[in-house]
Formats: sequence, C-alpha cells, structure tokens
Amino acid sequence: MSNPSNRRQLISSALSRISKTEAAVDSPIGHLELAAPESRATLRLTARAMACEFSVIMNAGEHEAIWQCSEALDGLEPLEQQLSAYRESSEVSQLNATAHDSPVKVAEDLYCLLKLAQQLSEDTGSAFDVTSGPLIQLWRHCRSELRIPSDSELAARISQVGMQHLVFNDDDRSLFFGKPGVSINLGAIGKGHALDETIRKLDDLGMEDLLLHGGHSSVVARGAHLGCDGWPVGLGNPLLTNRRLGTIVLKQQAMSTSGSNTQHFRIGEKRYGHILDPRTGWPSEGRLSVTVIAKSAAVADALSTAFYVMSLEEIQGFCENRPGVGAIIIPLPTNDRRVRPHVFGVDLAELYWDKEQIRV
Repeated sequence: MSNPSNRRQLISSALSRISKTEAAVDSPIGHLELAAPESRATLRLTARAMACEFSVIMNAGEHEAIWQCSEALDGLEPLEQQLSAYRESSEVSQLNATAHDSPVKVAEDLYCLLKLAQQLSEDTGSAFDVTSGPLIQLWRHCRSELRIPSDSELAARISQVGMQHLVFNDDDRSLFFGKPGVSINLGAIGKGHALDETIRKLDDLGMEDLLLHGGHSSVVARGAHLGCDGWPVGLGNPLLTNRRLGTIVLKQQAMSTSGSNTQHFRIGEKRYGHILDPRTGWPSEGRLSVTVIAKSAAVADALSTAFYVMSLEEIQGFCENRPGVGAIIIPLPTNDRRVRPHVFGVDLAELYWDKEQIRV
C-alpha cells in the first residue's frame, strides 16, 4: 500500500481541484419569483422502524385506505430484521459473521439489493460502497474517544473496503467475502429499499394518490395532491431547519437527501461529518446537503450519499448520462447565509425557491 502521508497529500490536492471545479460549474436553478404550490389537508399514518418514522400521507378524506396503508407499513419490521447491521440476528449480520469462511446463500430480495449496490458502486467510481462497514466502525469508535483515526488505522480499514471483495454467484444466489475483516452496512441504501418495497405493496393494492416518507430524508410520490398535479415536497435549509429553501413537485418519483448538519462531532476547531468517502476513509466536507431525484428510492438513497463525496463535474456527467436521475447540491453559504444551489437533471418547471435565501 502507498505511504499514508503521500496518499493524504494526493487527496488534499484532489479536494483542492474539486473546490476549483465547483466554483466554475453553474446551472439554472428554477423558479425564484413564482410561489410554490401549497400543501393542503392530508391524512397521515405513521410507524417507527430503522431508527426513524415512516409515514404514509394521503389526501384528506381517503379514510378507506387506512387499513391497506397500515398493512403495508407492517412490512417494515421484517425488512429491518433482515437488513440491519446492528441486530445480531439479522440476515446481514449473519452474512458478515460467516461469509468470510464459505459462500452464504442469500434471500432473493437481499441478493438483488446487493447486486444493485454493486452496480451503483461501479457507476459512481466507488463513491458508493456498502463495504464501508469497517470505516464506519472505526469512526464511531474514534468519535466516542473524541479523536480522529491515525493514518495506520485508516490504512488498515481501507484495505478491507471495496466491492471487489464481494464474490457473487448468481447460480445459487450466494455471496462470499474474499478478504478477512470485510463487512457490509446498508445504511445508505436500506431505507430507500424499504420505501420501494412498501410503495410496491401499495401500488399492488391500487393506491394512487399518496406520499411515503422515511425519516423525512427519503420520500416516494404517487399520483397527485389536492390542487396540484404531483406532490409538493419541501427542500430544507440545513442551517435553518425551521425554514424551507424551496419546494419541488414530485411526479411518480423518489427523492432522498444527505447532509451532515445533524450528525457530526468536533475535535478542537475542526468539524467532522458522518458521511465518509469510501475511497479516502475521511468524512466529506464542503457541502450542506445533496438531494437526488430518481425513479427508485433505493437508487435515490444511494446516490445522495455518493454525490455528497463526488465532484460537481462528476455529478453533472452522471445525470446527463442517466435520464430520470437529478441532483440538487446545496453548497456552503456566503457571508449573508444565502446559498447558490447547483441543479442537474431536474425539471426546473417543478422547482421553486425562497428567493430571500438564494444567491443569484
């Protein structure tokens, strides 16, 4: 492995180049003068799973749909039991415990999810990687000790990270970990997968007009809200959490937002967020949030994490080459706390901003 100090110098140089690139990349951002569509009366049904609240939001008056929505939400607990890396009895935990020794046959839905993760990792140049478990564990440990990892600790964990360590066998749907210490953590795609599975059940039941939330950071829209031809969804201000930066109207789409404003810690004067770049092992910085719009909640969930650590040019190229994927990147604010969003692949006719918070 290369010398850690040399590697950090290369990373620092790369980040500097990314910063210069971001200043040069520009894009139209949508409506500044038009008022956003307003939300009207709704009916909400909520269940707790995956350390957050999942909610089905229906148009007011659709009381007959409550039982179907309740049954669909009941499916979240089995999904958490399957996907959580923090439950010893989960399928993922059992996989992490035994797949180093011999191939482990995996349930079909989990196998398909891991294959999707493999494809997204390849598509993003490893900016998304479900084998980041060792890095996540290291930073959690260091956070509890109020310190940052040493170069040697990071180097050891990075050697255990990479989708190349996962050996898939499509014939019997088995998975083998090709290196000791490898583990998977689906925290950056699991909630989106749960939303996709839940919305699929609701689609099968013929439910047409609803919004499905997962912890407010991920959402799937179906049909229309009263008085609107889609569902208006707020884009939060990561600094002023009681204010919306804007509103986007979702039409048969999923959306996910990643940011480090609520999960971070400080060592001295330095602030470290929780979103790690699996290619370097370090928390990413320089942005307030990244929102991704896609057809699938799992894809939006994964890409919002990947885009958080990718350069603007990389994100722009990704969206240009994949119709249906859009991104809204909120950079650090100027001195007056206003921001200049970067928008790629999003229908600007459906995007409305609070002009008092936006720099043009």
